[in-house]
Amino acid sequence: MKKFIFLAMALIAAISANAQNIQLHYDLGRNIYPDEEAGRQKVTMTVEQFKADEWGSWFYFVDVDFSRKFTEGAYAEISREFNLGKTSPFAAHIEYDGGLNLGGSFQQSALIGPAWNGHNADFSTTYSIQAMYKQYFKSYSYTHAYASFQLTGVWSTTFANKALTFSGFADLWRGEDWRDGHGQLVFLTEPQLWYNLNTINGLKKTHLSIGTEVEISNNFVYNTYNKKSFFVNPTIALKWAF
Repeated sequence: MKKFIFLAMALIAAISANAQNIQLHYDLGRNIYPDEEAGRQKVTMTVEQFKADEWGSWFYFVDVDFSRKFTEGAYAEISREFNLGKTSPFAAHIEYDGGLNLGGSFQQSALIGPAWNGHNADFSTTYSIQAMYKQYFKSYSYTHAYASFQLTGVWSTTFANKALTFSGFADLWRGEDWRDGHGQLVFLTEPQLWYNLNTINGLKKTHLSIGTEVEISNNFVYNTYNKKSFFVNPTIALKWAF
């Protein structure tokens, strides 16, 4: 849920310049890691929107995390791409990341760099690779501004007569260890698998998909219980496309 499915939207954008969906994920992480992730959210709602125009495209997503009693926090990313030529696969990518949680806020950052976008003939498979300079900003008392980088890969493929969609992203960036402030590589990927119900006779007009997302990460989860850094957190999910 952390990351946008940018090119998953591109399949729809080939027909419509505006695509939006809302997802609801029941997170199983706290059941798998009851000690390390005891405070992990139970439910995440994600809203995504992609909009293409004559210069390129806009994309944003917002994740809102819920526990049983209250809203845990909200995290958002918004990006703009400028096409570098009408037929070129390259684009200039600009992005802002940030949000709020019960402890204060997520550390804000801005990213800029080139993107290489591609697809197959019928847009059933799309992909993007981005290499970006990343600047963190001082967001609260014990953080500081520092320069970083981020490599991002995004993909989407629809198959089995359009019944299944496999999509996701993978990020690798330089962060800082919250324990000692030392630099470290952070890896995060969130592949999703959806079954599209509009491929079933009698449900052709529905926009609902059922599926799962698996968050796989290293040095990403805030774990104060022990030194474990690698986690696999699956969800059970619903998605409605507008």
